[in-house]
Amino acid sequence: MINHVSSNENSKISFTAKQLAFCAVSIALAFVLSNIKVFKFPTGGSITAFSMLVACLPGFFFGPVVGVITGVAYGLLNLIVDPYILFPAQVVVDYILAFGALGLSGFFAKSKNGLIKGYIVAVLGRYVFAVISGWIFFGEWAWEGWNPLAYSLAYNAIYIFAEAAVTIVVLFLPPVKKVMQNLKNMATN
Repeated sequence: MINHVSSNENSKISFTAKQLAFCAVSIALAFVLSNIKVFKFPTGGSITAFSMLVACLPGFFFGPVVGVITGVAYGLLNLIVDPYILFPAQVVVDYILAFGALGLSGFFAKSKNGLIKGYIVAVLGRYVFAVISGWIFFGEWAWEGWNPLAYSLAYNAIYIFAEAAVTIVVLFLPPVKKVMQNLKNMATN
């Protein structure tokens, strides 16, 4: 077991080797899938081949703390490989908070249809941070006649919710549900 001990000795985050392996594989696979773009928008954002789902799996497997840490690691990998930096605060919102939000899936790890519920919440979390970033940092690219907030709400909804809708449909397929449950059993047993 690998431990990270904070300044408060009573508060520590632990990862087993198995958890680290599953998280690393999830990050790697999500990164590969994020580069398979079904559609890429000219001013940023793209619909990918289930990359958000794969990034949500550590949270679903191991809970929100591991999920958020894994999401942040995934965001930092994206920052290193394909950075788009305007301001330091934009980096925090776009790469740390938005991808870290994918770990929110972990709050539903033990509930019925937890992956679907968790995925929806995680995607909504990512959407919130994408909207904030678009509104504050990319508002100058708003479509003619649109204010920056409305533009950001619409623009980010198009690519984030399109991928989410397809993913949710796929997650409801019985063979996919079975595979996801088997993966969770493998990860946690």
